[in-house]
Amino acid sequence: MYFDLKDLFWLSLMALLGLHWWQGQRVKEIALRATRRHCDELDLQLLDDSIGLRALWLKRDDSGRLRWWRAYNFEFTSTGDERYRGRVVTLGDRVESIAVEPHRL
Repeated sequence: MYFDLKDLFWLSLMALLGLHWWQGQRVKEIALRATRRHCDELDLQLLDDSIGLRALWLKRDDSGRLRWWRAYNFEFTSTGDERYRGRVVTLGDRVESIAVEPHRL
């Protein structure tokens, strides 16, 4: 069985896309755990127990290396009546920030 250059290119591209998706799922899980912990600390309820990818960019970290910058949105409630939005930002596999909208206590 022989592969020509075009087949190797497509095979490599599919492998890289699969690796990128797999790493993205790992980072999403890290961000979700951090969001759950943050909501617990603020006595908030994370709605739907999920976060959704909102933005994806390449940015440099503190050491100058290119990393994937991801922003995830989530919804939470403080009283059970109203929904509020929040945002968690990651750079590479590190959570950079978690922000929540002003909400009722």
